Amino acid sequence: MVLQVNLSDIVSDTMYAGFASSTGSVASSHYLLGWSFAQGGREAQNLDISNLPRLPRYGNRSRKLSVGSMVLVIVISVVVFIIGVVFYIIRRKKYEEVVEDWEQEYHLQRFSFKDLYNATKGFKDKEFLGAGGFGKVYKGVLSSPKLEVAVKRVSHGSGQGMREFIAEIACMGRLRHRNLVQLLGYCRRKGELILVYDYMPNGSLDKYLYDSDKPNLSWNARFKVIRGVASALVYLHEEWEQVIIHRDVKASNILLDVDMNARLGDFGLARLYDHGTNPQTTHVVGTVGYLAPELTRKGKATTSTDVFSFGVFVLEVACGKSPISTFQGSSNGEMYLVDWVNECLKKGVLLEASDPKLGRDYDADEMELVLKLGLLCCHPKPEGRPNMRQVMQFLNGHSILPEMLPFDAKAANTTFSNQNLSSFPISSAGTSAYASYSSDSILKVGR
Repeated sequence: MVLQVNLSDIVSDTMYAGFASSTGSVASSHYLLGWSFAQGGREAQNLDISNLPRLPRYGNRSRKLSVGSMVLVIVISVVVFIIGVVFYIIRRKKYEEVVEDWEQEYHLQRFSFKDLYNATKGFKDKEFLGAGGFGKVYKGVLSSPKLEVAVKRVSHGSGQGMREFIAEIACMGRLRHRNLVQLLGYCRRKGELILVYDYMPNGSLDKYLYDSDKPNLSWNARFKVIRGVASALVYLHEEWEQVIIHRDVKASNILLDVDMNARLGDFGLARLYDHGTNPQTTHVVGTVGYLAPELTRKGKATTSTDVFSFGVFVLEVACGKSPISTFQGSSNGEMYLVDWVNECLKKGVLLEASDPKLGRDYDADEMELVLKLGLLCCHPKPEGRPNMRQVMQFLNGHSILPEMLPFDAKAANTTFSNQNLSSFPISSAGTSAYASYSSDSILKVGR
């Protein structure tokens, strides 16, 4: 718009001028490019339109800016999308799981790795409960349903990791007994092999026997634990659809629930076979100090080898000592617990083998029964040991334990349920059939 005004009639020295415009309901822009103004009768100067500035091109610039902004938004969206896809692939790869045909056989709940990872707070050291022969165990809390669990992460470095993993699923997936740790489910993802159990708030039995930070376990509690483990082994050996040989019965594999009931766990070395058949020859596996003598010679695990391990375990609980310990008055330093208890029986001071932490706060008849039963279960010949059902009858008072004599060359043969309980010699040096064993180490040489 170009404005040229003559105000010849205005004689005042003071004058105000203004501009206004309107386009009605249509939105538009108005520009004043030049103006000429005069008063007092003078002629307003003519405007040279050719010298006026050009109209601004804001409309085109806005369109250019709009196109540029749109391109920028598209580019940013594509970048964000690509980043999202990459993150999803990485996250999915992190939690990726493997499913194989054998898993369909056991019908166990399969947990996602993500849920277990979150439940254990990323398998943090703060949630670490302990380490077994084939992996570490962490405490976890599942969110749905709200449940405390123990999560066992099978060792990556174990050459037998998959074998032990499948063994535990095969053995424990269908077992139901009040004195067995309940397997709730499992998880697999690439190299990760994870088992999920009921959480046992009181931990493993060995802590109460050897850890000074734990309270002393009373005799009633110990006797209850022994009977609970015996009941579990009766179930495994005779009452389930197949025979299950645990092959690693020991205090560290006994867990205590909230009521201090014993729960036998860790079936990584377990072996199954049908009732009425003989187990096949196998490699020696187990924990040194608990191994039956014939196992190291023949490599054949049987229910009788479990009975032997149970016998060592019984003496361990009653005496509060590990299978290989240093005993006061021993001239040979370390000595086998079985030999030492046998020496106490030989000297007529059997009750002196009881755990000093108990003092005299125990039932003398029960203590004597347990110590003699432990020795009987540790007979060097398989045919000289009772089976676990007979053990349970002794513990429940339904059968009377035969008179026990020290195991030496002068001991008379004793008949026990038509089985030969021949004595075995112990040398004056205190060595026996157990002398080839070393201190509480794990043998993991195969199945």
